[in-house]
Amino acid sequence: AAYAGLAPVTRRSGSSIRGEHPPRGGNKQLKRAFFLAAFAALADPINRAYYDRKRAEGKRHNAALICLARRRCDVLFAMLRHKTPYQPRPTAPVAA
Repeated sequence: AAYAGLAPVTRRSGSSIRGEHPPRGGNKQLKRAFFLAAFAALADPINRAYYDRKRAEGKRHNAALICLARRRCDVLFAMLRHKTPYQPRPTAPVAA
């Protein structure tokens, strides 16, 4: 996530810690690919619920998309680490 520029960066100077912000560095092409994948993932109900939850926490649109992109990056890394194909979580049946 840090290589892609999706990990948050903390502003520090001496004993002052001023919070986190999105990094300006990282691989710009990879960051753009994850950002566009996150934007396309908003059509999926599970990803949309995650995005809406981040918005309810008070994050702005771009910050919520970066959170979703980071989540997609973590899933991709887990797939590469375990050498498994993508398996979406099954949705729970809705009780009527």
